[in-house]
Parts: sequence; structure tokens; C-alpha cells
Amino acid sequence: MEKMFCLGLVFGAVGGALIVANSYKARSLVKKSQAEVMERVNEMMDEKLAQDSGENIMGKKQKKSS
Repeated sequence: MEKMFCLGLVFGAVGGALIVANSYKARSLVKKSQAEVMERVNEMMDEKLAQDSGENIMGKKQKKSS
């Protein structure tokens, strides 16, 4: 059962790579999707960094006032 799953996974990956390599539409779709994912990840990281820096500033203010 595990062997069949691994074979299916490998054949699916190889088949997908061949389709993307030979199809301009598929290749452009993959590039567009990658760009969208990277943009969303960057936005989430920016939000997280802003949130973390805001917490650090509040923590420093509280220490100074104590």
C-alpha cells in the first residue's frame, strides 16, 4: 500500500513537471501562482514584524515607567 502511494506520488510529480515544461499556459499559471503566494507571505511577515515590534516598544515603555 505504501509502495503504491509512493509510486503514484512520483508519477504524478513527473507528469505534472512534464505538463508544465511543455505548456506555456501551465508554466505562466505556475509563475503567477508563485508570485501571489510570495506576495501573501511577505504581507504576513510584514504584519508579524510590525506586531512584534509594537509589543517590544510597549514592553520597553512599561519597564521604563516601573
